[in-house]
Amino acid sequence: MHHTIEVENLVFSYPDGHAALSGVSLSIAPGEKVALVGPNGAGKSTLMLHLNGILQGQGRVQVCGVDVVKDNFGRVRAAVGLVFQNPDDQLFSPTVFDDVAFGPIYQGLTKTEVQRRVDQALAAVGMREHGRRVSHHLSIGEKKRIAIATVLSMNPEILVLDEPSAGLDPRARRSLIGLLHDLPQTMLVSTHDLPLVRELFSRTLIMDHGLIVADGPTAQLLDDAALLEAHGLEKM
Repeated sequence: MHHTIEVENLVFSYPDGHAALSGVSLSIAPGEKVALVGPNGAGKSTLMLHLNGILQGQGRVQVCGVDVVKDNFGRVRAAVGLVFQNPDDQLFSPTVFDDVAFGPIYQGLTKTEVQRRVDQALAAVGMREHGRRVSHHLSIGEKKRIAIATVLSMNPEILVLDEPSAGLDPRARRSLIGLLHDLPQTMLVSTHDLPLVRELFSRTLIMDHGLIVADGPTAQLLDDAALLEAHGLEKM
């Protein structure tokens, strides 16, 4: 059985010379939900952007047994649903329906199948009634749900989420936690929200200075005050 995500010795520097990843290796099994934590500038977002080929460094990145290289981008991007921190980076169509239908239409699916995928994705995020609404009139919590629906409509095997709870009020955050808990996909979720990590993920990766500095059971890592403090995180 192949791992769903396999990264080996990934190194990446930005054009200005800033080394963002300094040899990252990790593997995530099918169905595993894993948190990625660390201070700002640790390389978390940079790592995530490698999982569907938006960025390409040196080293090996595989998703669902497929190398993340140019020839495979179509397959990789169908398998990996990447949800950005700011939902406005993801939502650009006139209505919610159009946003969620964009991927399936792009995949060349029939009108009936597109409709089915949109209905399914909106139902999964509890937004079935919102298809005709204008995306930029939604609250931030609703926008985050729709952004997740835009990738769910592609039937991805993997969800990669960057700061999903940022900017949410307590009620929206609580419903997001419920949503992530119930989705069946393999997940890698970058977040500063340690209570969310404790509640949702049995395994956590800590990144700092472009490296994974700890990888283990969430409870054990989050109870290690010295480890957290060393990497700019606060024990809660």
